[in-house]
Amino acid sequence: MTDFPQNTRQTPRAVNTAPQINLAQNVAERIAQSVGQVIIGKRNEVRLAVLGLLCKGHILIEDIPGVGKTMLAKALARVIGCTFSRIQFTPDMLPSDVTGVSLFNQKSREFEFRAGPIMAQIVLADEINRATPKTQAALLEAMEEHQVTVDGVTHQMDNPFMILATQNPIEYEGTFPLPEAQLDRFMIRLQLGYPSPAEELTVLSAQQYEHPIANVQQVVSIQELLAAQQAIREIYVADEVKRYIIDLVNATRQHPDVYLGSSPRGSLALFRTAQARAAMAGRDYVIPDDVKALAEVTLAHRVIVGPAARIKDISSRTVIQDVLAATGVPGASAR
Repeated sequence: MTDFPQNTRQTPRAVNTAPQINLAQNVAERIAQSVGQVIIGKRNEVRLAVLGLLCKGHILIEDIPGVGKTMLAKALARVIGCTFSRIQFTPDMLPSDVTGVSLFNQKSREFEFRAGPIMAQIVLADEINRATPKTQAALLEAMEEHQVTVDGVTHQMDNPFMILATQNPIEYEGTFPLPEAQLDRFMIRLQLGYPSPAEELTVLSAQQYEHPIANVQQVVSIQELLAAQQAIREIYVADEVKRYIIDLVNATRQHPDVYLGSSPRGSLALFRTAQARAAMAGRDYVIPDDVKALAEVTLAHRVIVGPAARIKDISSRTVIQDVLAATGVPGASAR
């Protein structure tokens, strides 16, 4: 699991970034604390979701039904006061059901755009791998360029914009595995997992009369969130840490069990999330531990293991652990 420890040691900087860092940390804490009242016992997973939000990234939640994936997306939207939309993907869904359509208005004698559910700020793409590849591809432009094009006309998304997609385990019947191009557009992949017996008891008690999400209020304004997102980019990353990120990504491409390694987009995702993790810990600089803690959630879904490795039950997560163990950390030597 990814931990978010506090760090009090500071390094000298030419520019005072303390106000921006304090803002980002404060915004993250308020969001995480409020969402944590709904998603019980999943502190690290909630903070990873907040981290993805601060980085302007999209999140893929791969898990079994009933563990709180939908509630996580709804709670995030409520605490930041954003518009929320839920798309239930099914095999018979068409791309226009996602992006919207242009309809002819008999009175004005002109075509009018009727926005689809993708035109919201927080979008829950529920069971995304239930849809056909053609419909899945309707999300590609929105995820990368924050816009959709319908009948040759481009429509921009509002800021902030984030897609939280849920995915059933691949071995379930009636699913279409996401192509590599779409997996690569998700900044983070995480799993919620089952709660512990004690946590499940807390869930039962909390929902005896009403669901906790009914009491969730907005705790952060959109302006504060946008300012925090901008502050993340001010976090200092030393050249040695940048090279460490590149070394890790390159190692995934050269691993003997890997068919397809991480893309440069994976390097950027690891770079940006490390900045956000540092800010959430109250630091204005990234340390190697930030990179190590986030390597699996940012890179594993971008790594495709070869057929022979799958037979030996080697997963992409195993590859990332191997890469972390074999790659030298700045200021240390590899094991």
